[in-house]
Amino acid sequence: MTITIYGIKNCDTMKKARTWLESHGIAYDFHDYKAVGIDRDHLERWTTQAGWETVLNRAGTTFKALPEEDRTDLTKDKAITLMLAQPSMIKRPVLEADGKLLIGFKPEIYAGAFEVDA
Repeated sequence: MTITIYGIKNCDTMKKARTWLESHGIAYDFHDYKAVGIDRDHLERWTTQAGWETVLNRAGTTFKALPEEDRTDLTKDKAITLMLAQPSMIKRPVLEADGKLLIGFKPEIYAGAFEVDA
């Protein structure tokens, strides 16, 4: 099983998710989209599968600091453009595992996805 977790290295939620994976012996690749970036194809796929409303982190300081015109009248395309320009607006973590897509981190959801105890 190929597992990739996407996020930002110093994010507390990312640290919790990575620690959870490691404590359950689940190998993964880490993609730091703040350092390396993210491409439109990933964002298109994620927003199609999970909805742009789930992928875009509107609770974060980066989104809240945007000018009002950027924060209003959001559409999938506008959200993708914002996330491409500032990847820290992508909710963290994003985990891909053999066709599964998990957005955010909750131990019980990870446990269900990997069929292990939380």
